[in-house]
Amino acid sequence: MRVGYVLAFACGLVGLLGCGSSKPPPPVGVSTVQSTERKAPVKFEYDSLDERPVSSAAMKGKIGVIAFITTWDLSSQAQVDYLVAMSKRDGDQVSYALVALQPRRDRELIELYRTKLGVTFPVALGDAETISGSGSFGDVHSVPTVVILDREGRMVWRNVGLVKADEIRREIRGAK
Repeated sequence: MRVGYVLAFACGLVGLLGCGSSKPPPPVGVSTVQSTERKAPVKFEYDSLDERPVSSAAMKGKIGVIAFITTWDLSSQAQVDYLVAMSKRDGDQVSYALVALQPRRDRELIELYRTKLGVTFPVALGDAETISGSGSFGDVHSVPTVVILDREGRMVWRNVGLVKADEIRREIRGAK
């Protein structure tokens, strides 16, 4: 019986360590960056928590940074902290926005989240298509997901997972 437990443990360990794979997974806390090709502009419009629109029309003409988050995820909270600090430094040079991938019934919770984290840029609720992964930005089932749009509204960069401010800044510079 003990041999069975040892064998099961060894098989599980091999799976966790990714033995046999050519590329090890990134360390915890390190983002996996995915560049995207410049294609047609992305068309979107989300239900904003206030009068400031979160839409392709509102972001056109500036570099746009959109983070898809949830209020219950610690990585999302860390991502919001990075973006809040970046937005203070960038002023009006870059358009920032958050899109909460949560149902409308969570609107009050999202407003509290925005207030507590000191978010000064627009925050919106994701629509049903975005939440299901079939919206304008494709599959955004993992949070946080950060996308960067160029001045024409084309998605030029996408990252799934927590990404540090210096990586985002590097990609913003490349989008100009």
